[in-house]
Formats: sequence, C-alpha cells, structure tokens
Amino acid sequence: MPLNRTLGSITVTALTDGEGAFFQPRAEAFPQATAAHWAEADRRDPGSVTADGQWWLPFRSFAIRVGDGPVTLVDAGIGPTDAPAASWAPVPGRLPAELAAAGIDPADVDTVVLTHLHSDHIGWAVTGTPGQPYFPNASYLLQRAELDAAETLNPGLPAGLIAPLRAAGQLRVVDGETALTPAVRLLPTPGHTPGHQSVLLTSADERMLLTGDLLVHMVQLVDPDLAYAHEEDPELARTSRLSALRTHSPAVLATPHLATPFTPHPHPTPPHPHPPPHPSSRLIMRLTGFSISITAANLMINRG
Repeated sequence: MPLNRTLGSITVTALTDGEGAFFQPRAEAFPQATAAHWAEADRRDPGSVTADGQWWLPFRSFAIRVGDGPVTLVDAGIGPTDAPAASWAPVPGRLPAELAAAGIDPADVDTVVLTHLHSDHIGWAVTGTPGQPYFPNASYLLQRAELDAAETLNPGLPAGLIAPLRAAGQLRVVDGETALTPAVRLLPTPGHTPGHQSVLLTSADERMLLTGDLLVHMVQLVDPDLAYAHEEDPELARTSRLSALRTHSPAVLATPHLATPFTPHPHPTPPHPHPPPHPSSRLIMRLTGFSISITAANLMINRG
C-alpha cells in the first residue's frame, strides 16, 4: 500500500512509479561530495545505496487530498513503456496501480503540478497515440519559465506534451509563487531547470515541502551546497535549495528520489556523548577578586 502522511485535514500519499539503479556512478553525479559526505548520507538514507555502491533511487509522485475533496497530483512519474524516460529509467511505471491502491481514479485528479519537465516527472502526463492527457479532468500546472525552456530541455516536448495539453484545454501556465488553496502554494525553485517549482503545504503550525528535484539525494541534505551534475544552472539551484531549506524549516520534506518518501528537516542527529575529562582538563579556582584558569599548557589570571 502507498504510504500516507497527514497535516491536519490534508492527506499526502506517496506513489512510487518505479525504482532502479542510476545510470552513472554517484560520485560522478555529485563530484564535490567527499567520503565523509557519503558516509553520513548512507547513515541517514541507507536504502539509497546498493551493496556495490550504486545509487538506488525511486521515482515517486505525490497525491494531495484535503478531506474528501479532489486530488492534486505532484508530478507524473516515469510513465509507460514508450514514455520519454524509457532510455534510462525502469519503465513501465506502476503509477496506475499505485493510484488504484490509494483509492484514486485518474478522473478524480483535478490538478497535476509538474515540478519540471525532465522525463522522469512527466511520464503519465500524456499517453497513447495520438497523445491524450492521462488525467482527463485535470489542469496541468507549469511555470512559464519552464514552458519557455521546454524545447531546450527536450526537443520533443512541444509536440509530445505541450501541444496535447493545449489542445485539450488542460494546460495552465503560472508565473511565480501561486496559491492553489490557502493550504497549498506553488513556490518557484529554479536552477535544476529554469522553471522548476516546489509545493508547500501548511496546516496550523505544520509544514510539508514537496521538493521535486530541488534535492535528489540525501547527500544534498547533509550538505545543501553540493551541486548535482544534471542541474541546468548549478549556482541558481544551490541558491534555491539553500533558501527553501532555510525558509521552510522545520518541515517534512516529500521527495521523489530519496529512499524514504517523507523526511523531517532539519534531520534529527543522534546525541553525541560527552567525552570523559582529560587529565589536563581545566581546573578553575576562585580566589577573592580573581578567577584563575589553569591548563596543562596555559596559565591565565583574570580580574573577576
């Protein structure tokens, strides 16, 4: 069964379309990561590394439902056998079965938020020949900056994705931060792609950030400065990542590619026991009008 998290009356369901080993060594995907970075990332997210050190990643969408209302889907997975991601991702995806297991019919989805137009996030958006929107009653939301960059990202996108959505009257273009409801907001987080967006959910004092590819591996939570090799603008991506993680903390992060779909941020760290006193530890003696601090290598007398 798909995993759920709730924030007040909002239910968020993680829908895994597929999973598999990444197509290149993770050291190439994150060339600035050190052995210490990897050790900490593997401690926090052990399911993301195989026994032989490969990067194992899921491909995940999220369904958002407020009470018994309509469904908002964030991203559309890797898709069927003939989807654009077929050249590198483990198609066919199982999103239809995941939706059914969650009690969601494609017709129940009234909004599809595409965080960006990389092939592993749009696979079920348009299917068949000729292409038709898989979610027949949904508006598909895309940032204008992403739409403008579509042909640069993939020359097949204008005809294969954008045109069918437009023809069906289901493409909705947004500019910048946009409120879908009082509890659901689109946040521009550019850099991974020019019009990348994330989704912020709020309920009372709880927050959840659906990140898209704002971060793609736990190593970028260990050190958010670390760039990913497949970002269109690494510096802008870094700025977006640092800003979002700083501004929306504490929060639960709902991520497409980490082994666990829901991750608290900041990540809890285990307590470090205090080391036993060293034989040369500081001895403090107080005399009238003076504080004397003595170490093995230092003698200081400070007027109190």
